[in-house]
Amino acid sequence: MSTLIVLLPPRDPAVPSQEWQLPDLPFVLLDKSGRTQRAGRSALALLPRATSTVLMVAARDLLMMPATLPPLRGPKLRQALPNIVEDQLIQDPQTCHIAVDPQPAAGGRQVLAIIDRGWFRFIYEAFSAAGHRSLRAVPVTRCLPEARLSAAPVDVAETVSAAEPALAGADASPRRDAAPVASATDALSDAATGAMPMVAAVLGAVVQTAPALLLEGAVETGTPRVELAIARGAQGEGLAVPANAVNATLAALAGAMPVSLYMLTEVPGNEPSLGASSPARLAAHVHGASPLPFEQLARRALACRFDLCQFEFASQPWRLDRATLRRLRLPVLLAVGALLVAIIGANVQWLMLSRQRDAINTQMTELLLNAFPKTTVVLDAPDQMSRQLQQLRVAAGELSPDDFLSIADRLARALPPVPVNGIAALDYHDRRLDVTFKPEVKLDPDFAARLARNGLNGAIDSNTGKWTIRNGQ
Repeated sequence: MSTLIVLLPPRDPAVPSQEWQLPDLPFVLLDKSGRTQRAGRSALALLPRATSTVLMVAARDLLMMPATLPPLRGPKLRQALPNIVEDQLIQDPQTCHIAVDPQPAAGGRQVLAIIDRGWFRFIYEAFSAAGHRSLRAVPVTRCLPEARLSAAPVDVAETVSAAEPALAGADASPRRDAAPVASATDALSDAATGAMPMVAAVLGAVVQTAPALLLEGAVETGTPRVELAIARGAQGEGLAVPANAVNATLAALAGAMPVSLYMLTEVPGNEPSLGASSPARLAAHVHGASPLPFEQLARRALACRFDLCQFEFASQPWRLDRATLRRLRLPVLLAVGALLVAIIGANVQWLMLSRQRDAINTQMTELLLNAFPKTTVVLDAPDQMSRQLQQLRVAAGELSPDDFLSIADRLARALPPVPVNGIAALDYHDRRLDVTFKPEVKLDPDFAARLARNGLNGAIDSNTGKWTIRNGQ
């Protein structure tokens, strides 16, 4: 079973929904044993097919928060979730898709992942239309390495006050109609009170998804902005900040807590270049970052159990959508054609056999009428012929194999030595002979075989000990 793992870009809030497009996406294709088959960057329509597809959703598109859930399941839980998170969102909660982490958090609460439903549906339907049937979507913050307790705080000299200009340029809450995120002030307060060590990763330069920029290429001016994914235990968030403000931003968010900083490397398709957003140029702006290979990030996504495809986006292999119907069109047509051919062939063969049967019946009837012209009614020609022949044998004085004398003669040759009065009764009717031996007469086991050699069939009734003997010829 092969697996395709794809890293998704964040949604550009400035682009209306009717103009959404996906750029070339980095991917890794693993075989059933976990070995890397292919890695690269490709358009959605050209991505390799696999048994299952795992999508790493950008941190900026998700709001992850713990909440206490009522004891509900299925559609009832889906209806209750918008009311639970309504006070924490900027946009209408009815326009958001809310997924529940199956792993419970501390205090009996559960982590919720909230994403704009329109954007998530666009991604889900785009991959489904491209032929990717078994889809899973995981938060990219859940794919980051575990926090290192020995990690040092990010440059304590960079104070929160010094980081405020950087935060002003960060894309923490782009627009009111953007993906549901909390305000930067709430993020700072949560960081100050949180006790979990922070894991941050620079996932590359911000990808422009506007249609004009996708076709013409973005013009790089000044310091590039980078995607920053931050994980605090089970929760996570994402920011778009200038590359030279990454360390200051993390110092402001972490406070006194240790920070493990990584930079995504070995991304397929990121060839060395002299542009401002090249990996080498970005690394010059970020200090103290450990390398995070793209394949390692992808393998951690494979191990993540938090699937965002829940409720209406849950995987349903039996659902017949347009893509499935297009793929099944030829097999269905072949099956229907084969069924029609089988039905037509069976009917043709039945007609041929029916004509042969009628011809044979006609021949047997003619033979009976030619042999016995006085026959007035023909119901069963073979049986009537055998009866007429039997009557002729009787009239000519010839014994029939089913007559009493014929069966009794052959029975006498098959009997073992028995006393003269060893047979208690002989009863002949319906062309069979019933023989009852006296209790003291013991027949040898070869009696039935001798009957068969003399052209008779014999069977004994275990209850009465009576033998029933018929002509076996």
